[in-house]
Amino acid sequence: MKIHREGNTILTVTLLVLAVLNFGIFFFFDEGPRFPKFAVLGVSVIIFLLFLQFFRYPSRNYSFNENYAIAPCDGKVVAIEQVSENEYFKDKRIQVSIFMSPVNVHINWYPISGRVKYLRYHKGKYLVAWHPKSSTENERTTIVIQKENKIEVLVRQIAGALAKRIVVYPHEGDMVKQCAQLGFIKFGSRVDVLLPLSAKVLVKINDKTTGGMTVLADFT
Repeated sequence: MKIHREGNTILTVTLLVLAVLNFGIFFFFDEGPRFPKFAVLGVSVIIFLLFLQFFRYPSRNYSFNENYAIAPCDGKVVAIEQVSENEYFKDKRIQVSIFMSPVNVHINWYPISGRVKYLRYHKGKYLVAWHPKSSTENERTTIVIQKENKIEVLVRQIAGALAKRIVVYPHEGDMVKQCAQLGFIKFGSRVDVLLPLSAKVLVKINDKTTGGMTVLADFT
């Protein structure tokens, strides 16, 4: 299993802490009962495996198609609605929100190819990621990508109650490719995609998405 680079430090530190903890328990409490020591060892293994699967880097056959917006993350569709977007567009957009649980891969991918027209980081709260106000009140990063035909798509990475760090790779002005890596959100979180009203949304509430593969919307 390939591990994403964002997990290298966390996994190394976690492994060292758990190793020291278990070594200390087995060394200093050698005379004690065996069951509690092996219980701690078992829990340590489970914790490390959970971290390992969280930072896994899956091999995928990506869905490249300039007529489509592709899902930017793994997760479940929790909202499809028309909203007033007041940060960048200042008008009505279709918002598709995808919730990522701690067991999902937390890599984020570009839904379209184009130029990064706008990028802003916002400090904020840590409401649960499925909360309706998390889109505007939580810690978040807003990225707007403009296609060659001038269609613009906004991607908003949103921290959740467990997510404490949003990582975003591009800078304003960068040219980016559909299904390339946009960034990473560590632990439970959400991604909103704001589409033109003319886009035809091809997913439904509670649909599971696979980042870089599931088609969210058709622009034709």
